[in-house]
Amino acid sequence: MSSSTARLLAVASATALLAAGAPARAAQTTPVTPAAPGTNLFATQATCYGGAVRSFFQTGGYGGQAGTYRTTTRCRDINVRNASAYGTDACVIFVDKTSACNYWTYLPANSGWITVATNVRDGVDFRVRFENLRYEYEPLVAYHAF
Repeated sequence: MSSSTARLLAVASATALLAAGAPARAAQTTPVTPAAPGTNLFATQATCYGGAVRSFFQTGGYGGQAGTYRTTTRCRDINVRNASAYGTDACVIFVDKTSACNYWTYLPANSGWITVATNVRDGVDFRVRFENLRYEYEPLVAYHAF
């Protein structure tokens, strides 16, 4: 087996394993072709989290609202990661259509990425609203990928 064929097989196997464990990845729009020797094949395997935006509320209070943001081609979904020491609920408000939440999603303390809106078109304006069960004196820190 040639060196470039073995490398391509290894990358294809690794990519399949990564894809199975990585939710909400941006769709690949270019066909896969064998790379030249010495090329970093993992550089093009970017997820939609690469453009994440941070929101910070000095005191979590009863919640807050972040945005307005606009969806991009990076992600098919709107994802939020709670980096706070307490759990919170989050929802998305599509500001061009309504002032109401789509639905509430629970984000545990120090969570991984969680989808709060699925299959959202590109170029849609939105805000993320947070709601806490009780008044929180600690900061509310969240990251948004869209």
